[in-house]
Amino acid sequence: MCGICGLINYDGSPAEVGVLGRMTRAIAHRGPDGEGVWLDGPVGLGHRRLAILDLSDEGAQPMRRGPVCITYNGEIYNFLELRAELEAHGHVFSSRTDTEVVLAAYRQWGEACVTRLNGMFAFAVWDQERRGLFLARDRYGIKPLYYAFFGRSFLFGSEQKAILAHPEARRAMDAEALLEYFTFQNFFTRKTLTRSVEMFPAGCTAFVPATQEERALRFSRYWDFDFREPERPLGEGEYLEELDMLFSRAVKRQLVSDVELGAYLSGGIDSGSITAVAASHLPYIKSFTCGFDLRSASGLELACDERANAEYMSYLFKTEHYEMVLKAGDMERCLPTLAWHLEEPRVGQCYPNFYAAKLASKFVKVVLGGTGGDELFAGYPWRYYRAAVCSDFEDYIDKYYVFWQRLIPNRLIKEVFAPIWGEVGHVWTRDIFRDVFGERRHLPCTPEQSVNNSLYFEAKTFLHGLLTVEDKMSMAHGLENRVPFLDNDLVDFAMRLPVSMKLGNLTEVVRMNENEPGPKGPKYFEKTRDGKMALRRVLGRHVPQDISGGVKQGFSAPDESWFRGESIRYVANRLIKREAAVYEYLDRDAVRRLVMEHLEGKKNRRLLIWSLLNVECWLREYIRGEGRA
Repeated sequence: MCGICGLINYDGSPAEVGVLGRMTRAIAHRGPDGEGVWLDGPVGLGHRRLAILDLSDEGAQPMRRGPVCITYNGEIYNFLELRAELEAHGHVFSSRTDTEVVLAAYRQWGEACVTRLNGMFAFAVWDQERRGLFLARDRYGIKPLYYAFFGRSFLFGSEQKAILAHPEARRAMDAEALLEYFTFQNFFTRKTLTRSVEMFPAGCTAFVPATQEERALRFSRYWDFDFREPERPLGEGEYLEELDMLFSRAVKRQLVSDVELGAYLSGGIDSGSITAVAASHLPYIKSFTCGFDLRSASGLELACDERANAEYMSYLFKTEHYEMVLKAGDMERCLPTLAWHLEEPRVGQCYPNFYAAKLASKFVKVVLGGTGGDELFAGYPWRYYRAAVCSDFEDYIDKYYVFWQRLIPNRLIKEVFAPIWGEVGHVWTRDIFRDVFGERRHLPCTPEQSVNNSLYFEAKTFLHGLLTVEDKMSMAHGLENRVPFLDNDLVDFAMRLPVSMKLGNLTEVVRMNENEPGPKGPKYFEKTRDGKMALRRVLGRHVPQDISGGVKQGFSAPDESWFRGESIRYVANRLIKREAAVYEYLDRDAVRRLVMEHLEGKKNRRLLIWSLLNVECWLREYIRGEGRA
């Protein structure tokens, strides 16, 4: 786990050590254990090291072997198997790192090497013989990678900060991206809030010739999600036994480390089961939980704090357990620093993740997390059921698109974006939503396929957003975050698991057609014990039954109450005053009405307020340059 960056000067001028060093130091937090740069004429590679495997200098990067040089970020969990195979082909290794294995795999199999890697990665290989740069990102987008063309240079980095440290980089808001974000609270395209800086797509590679004149990358997709019903289903017992074996093996695979490893223990079944399996291999493993002060919370928010369950599982698994309790003021305290590390806001709130990583980083350098279990095994039934009954693909899109307008609905977009409507009025966010599906739009819209469409969509967008946020929040503290649910074999299994083994109420929903508005809606659209049925049964072998069968609870603070209570002055000071930076792009009166609806208790707009606060901090950090950026 590290930070990478690099450049190609298309005018042929030699890459400068000072420029590359500046880019590399901009992401020093990602790798406190070492720094390296490598130059070859107009090409330069930079690296910041977080030493996890082979702590000696043999693991330093950029790493050169023969005519190729790599800067690499990630962990390959099957690297020992690959190493043995490569040794049989005649490759000789001088380190115990997975980095050298990836480099040898490229030399042996070329660009197809990525299909053999089981893990998380983003890397760049300079191929001296081909005079070009090979870029790759893992299947799911666990590790981030950004790129941009500024002046006569192509730039890339683990974070935008590395790119923006280049002297030719220019900082400006991408108005279309801002509209995309305030529609979905996420980015479904490659855009970021920074104009000209884009995110390299997950599951893709690209080869960039050093003489390239084009201002765009040509991506090659080597993998994509493919949720579909099996043609020849297995028996229920066979599915459950295979799932248990794959899950346990995935956790065990990801325990490889030359430094101490811990686990998040939120109180739910996913992180609890991962901790249980890890603890069976690593006695007295350290575990970490963040809870919330609920003295001012009410309603559903009273269930936000899961420390009691976490403490109970820590007792059962004999972990060395550490906790942190968050209060309303903690969000206010960390937001400027968080915005600087996050670079652009994405799905949901994330300051609890920031503090959880800060806690874990005081004790370990690697931590296991439960991300991916919900997205792979259908943990959000109240979302999928909204579009489970549809007449065709366009009908499906209409129903699901309405749900995913998470911040500002279409009817208010023009009013809210009035100051820059001339720049964004041509953007149709429904088309952005629809384009996520690519060629899948021609599949038949049975209820099962509609659910699989939703699983595909959320894995490509919502899960990717979560992974981006978790990487930034963990690496802000020099912490490696691993996600066992995104083991390749486990993901392949999840995609062929029948919907009937994931959702318990689909048949009833189809019969009642819950897509029609009416009083029955809350029965399915709110949090239930439905969803992840097969996974619950298997994970029930590792955690107590009252936890494996409990109600789904996300990792969220009681912000609805805090924004109206302890943090109301903070929210008003940031978002009501006329000089707020965000009102250069959004209409103040329209936004103020939406914010006041929350502060006055008329609507729950906590996600919108959180997003406005983030964008306000981002503008001050990255566009106005008032903070660390």
